[in-house]
Amino acid sequence: MKPFEHNIFNSFLPLHTLQLRFRWAKPVLGKTLYKWSHVHKKVVKEMRQKAMGNNIDEALLSTSIVDPSVNGPIKTRTIVITSGKGGVGKTTATANLGMSIARLGYKVALIDADIGLRNLDLLLGLENRILYTAMDILEGQCRLDQALIRDKRWKNLSLLSISKNRQRYNVTKKNMENLIGSIATLGYHYVLIDCPAGIDVGFVHAIAPAEEALIVTTPEITAIRDADRVAGLLEANGIYNVKLLVNRVRPDMIQRNDMMSVRDVQEMLGIPLLGAIPEDTHVIVSTNRGEPLVLKKKLTLSGIAFENAARRLVGRQDYFIDLATPYKGLFQKVQDMIFGVNEK
Repeated sequence: MKPFEHNIFNSFLPLHTLQLRFRWAKPVLGKTLYKWSHVHKKVVKEMRQKAMGNNIDEALLSTSIVDPSVNGPIKTRTIVITSGKGGVGKTTATANLGMSIARLGYKVALIDADIGLRNLDLLLGLENRILYTAMDILEGQCRLDQALIRDKRWKNLSLLSISKNRQRYNVTKKNMENLIGSIATLGYHYVLIDCPAGIDVGFVHAIAPAEEALIVTTPEITAIRDADRVAGLLEANGIYNVKLLVNRVRPDMIQRNDMMSVRDVQEMLGIPLLGAIPEDTHVIVSTNRGEPLVLKKKLTLSGIAFENAARRLVGRQDYFIDLATPYKGLFQKVQDMIFGVNEK
């Protein structure tokens, strides 16, 4: 494949912003070539936007997004984040996407619908602040605003747990719909529902109020099969706006043909790709600290990938990052910087 003949589902485009690509190029390439690189940057941007026009799901780009800086009626987008298989990073994705969207200026509510196995509060560092849950709201023991826990770091991000670990599950589909409807009246731009793993009654009730869905999977055949099953169930329940997030990607294993590529996963499922997140050992550290990856002062590649996925989710088109960057040598990085990634 020649340079610039990119399909966003075939390869990941170099680095998360072109500005980052060229910030160190001046001392390396020289003044003249550095000026040319900025001209080249505009050409690459135009060609990539043209190339991506037919591939990005039109529904994603055409969705009316409310600008937080503009006063007016708010159209709340309710998105359920699900997987089918447990252990693929669904809750981690919910925490990081929610935090990233909040950092973009939107008002976000995260709903931990994983009954009996809630973990979203731990990932956000809010486990000691939960006094009330959705069950308490339904039983009349508290108000909705009392159960919504506001993050002190970003006050436009809130968390609501459906139940405590020892509470009995009594939330119906109608309860979930009424609950999300009440949250929407509080002026939230996005409601992200962390769906329970599996496809039992908890899954059915969690997806009831959703209009969109994000399926999180890994490049493993078992996870992909479960994701395919979930996609069918979402469609059967009237949720057709579905996106795919491929988590725990190992470019080095893909190069050795020991792991399916993101393109392979996307083609097997036939779902529009929102993003891909590389395997990252910092996830364990961030979980133990109750601090999402996107809040780190020095973002890792996975943190950047989550931020980019969030930008695409809200309709702010962004480039896919090159997940193979850490495995490339200096010469290859300079070549990619000048000519772009040339997929063979």
